[in-house]
Amino acid sequence: MNRLTEVTKSEDIFPEYRETPIGLLLEFQNLNKPLDEIAYSQAQLLIGMCMDNRKHLHIPDNFAYIIRAGGANLRYSEFKVSYAIAVGNIRHIVLIAHNNCGMVNLIARKEQFVNGLVTKAGWDKEWAEEHFMHFAPMFEIGNEIDFVISEAKRLRLRYPRMTVAPLFYKVEDNRLYLVNEQ
Repeated sequence: MNRLTEVTKSEDIFPEYRETPIGLLLEFQNLNKPLDEIAYSQAQLLIGMCMDNRKHLHIPDNFAYIIRAGGANLRYSEFKVSYAIAVGNIRHIVLIAHNNCGMVNLIARKEQFVNGLVTKAGWDKEWAEEHFMHFAPMFEIGNEIDFVISEAKRLRLRYPRMTVAPLFYKVEDNRLYLVNEQ
């Protein structure tokens, strides 16, 4: 976790993110910036984050578009990203990975996944296994920090005029951390 920078004061925010919607997100989440200080009529940024139910962001209404996808993997949500940029006029994107992500080491959850679809959804076991084997490789992210860095780099290449920041959410303290990409 030495690739993470804790944000406990405004000066901890990387200079390139200060006084941007990315800096504001960190101030809202970690520094308890009052939500009613500014009323937003349109989104200021796009947040890509995991679908995990343990994560909650402390942000004002209308502040951000949020796409929730397993592992914060936006590869299969590019039309939505493009929409937020082209129609929603956002210029900043944050990708939020988190610890203990279920999209890491998916193969270890194969039996649970298959059995869950069989017992809870009424699927045939062979169909559930085929479903897992087809989709698990697309959604496996490996290491959370490595993935969020690679996904940020991919989006920067795809949308070169956007500022894209990889962040990390620790479930145990409900805080965002800056990711050191070097």
